[in-house]
Amino acid sequence: MRFSRLVTGLTCAFMLQAQAAPIEDYMQYLPDGANLALMVQKVGASAPIIDYHSKQMALPASTMKVVTALAALLELGPDFRFQTTLETHGSLSDGTLNGDLIARFGGDPTLGRQDTRNMVAQLKKQGITHIKGNLVIDTSVFASHDEAPGWPWNDLTQCFSAPPAAAIIDKNCFSVSLYSSPTAGENAFIRVADYYPVTMFSQVKTLGKNSGEAQYCELDVVPGELNRYTLTGCMRQRAEPLPLAFAIQDGAAWSGAILKAQLRAADIDISGHVVRQTRETPAGTVLAQKQSAPLHDLLKTMLKKSDNMIADTVFRTIGHHYFNVPGTWRAGSDAVRRILQAKAGVDMGNSIQVDGSGLSRHDLIAPDTMMQVLQYIAKNDQTLNYISMLPLAGYDGTLRYRGGLHEAGVDGKVSAKTGSLQGVYNLAGFITTASGQRVAFVQFLSGYAVPPEDQRIRRVPLVRFESRLYKDIYSNN
Repeated sequence: MRFSRLVTGLTCAFMLQAQAAPIEDYMQYLPDGANLALMVQKVGASAPIIDYHSKQMALPASTMKVVTALAALLELGPDFRFQTTLETHGSLSDGTLNGDLIARFGGDPTLGRQDTRNMVAQLKKQGITHIKGNLVIDTSVFASHDEAPGWPWNDLTQCFSAPPAAAIIDKNCFSVSLYSSPTAGENAFIRVADYYPVTMFSQVKTLGKNSGEAQYCELDVVPGELNRYTLTGCMRQRAEPLPLAFAIQDGAAWSGAILKAQLRAADIDISGHVVRQTRETPAGTVLAQKQSAPLHDLLKTMLKKSDNMIADTVFRTIGHHYFNVPGTWRAGSDAVRRILQAKAGVDMGNSIQVDGSGLSRHDLIAPDTMMQVLQYIAKNDQTLNYISMLPLAGYDGTLRYRGGLHEAGVDGKVSAKTGSLQGVYNLAGFITTASGQRVAFVQFLSGYAVPPEDQRIRRVPLVRFESRLYKDIYSNN
């Protein structure tokens, strides 16, 4: 495979000690056809060290979380907490709640099954044994679609792309086991734990171990209403079950079923039904509640682990909080743009941000816009305490095993957010150089592809590129 190429339209070079090293010296390691936009600038400096296509629009992927986190801190504050409540407009008499039990979900991306179980236990402690009314699942904090524009359709059932609904329990993700049939040609069968309120159907054909058809055998899942799923395709015979996990498509139905089961387990019966409430209603008397960890803690998890669910619920919450309307993708987008302009002096220009996570293929941002964000973060980090939330090369998060940075000898020196999609390898963050200077950088690398025969070593060119680039940035600034 040929990794070198002639780079036309070279716009800049930068000084490495006494010699000028053109960007092509680093790009020669990349696969043919790869696109690079790169900007490197000392914190507080008026001009960049490297400015290579810095105004070129690119897919940010998960580096978009850097923008989302800053807007969240500026608008919501580091101590903001998501809140989930069990409320009522009714009255309690002799163990009977005369009225609906309202489960008001606030989009908490960390709410777990045990949290809701503890809330139900609080009802029990108040002597409630019967609810003469409905279980209302209130999701009015958000509105419109739970999937952002531009999300690939084939990712929607993957847990990393679980729709960031208002009602979330256990990250709206569940797991199953798929067992091949002992007889080739028959359907494989699925086992789902009974505490998952989902229905799975199998139309998966079992193939013999030596079947030629197996080379192109694929599994597919088709979601239906009320969290019903049909698994199709085929699989080879195997001794052990195949573990699979899927994203919940209907957060309200999922959460309602879990709460109803937990009420039943606590010997609290309901005379009514599970119903949805999507329009905002006046607050009732709070019977039980759960608050999330402070926003700063959530953002640290979001940035370290590149958690999409946190990023997108925070994004929709920013829109809800700023405009005082149900959180939508559009409200989040408009709010982030206005907040960054007014509070950080960051002009998003013609950038496109439709989600908080960067999963969308509609997102576009240029390195010089991201550099504005990074420069503001660095200059105000004493107040924001932001940089400590980023993954640290060689130590934690998505940079723990970044091969190029490790080979560059900058473990512990780089704090940055990664961003990866098919053919995209991005970085945005900070490096502390050998001289002690803090330098901000934005690497937007797209169009990265290798031939099929090189798939096993597809990251080798990336490692070579990054190791040489960041070693020189570290050593010579």
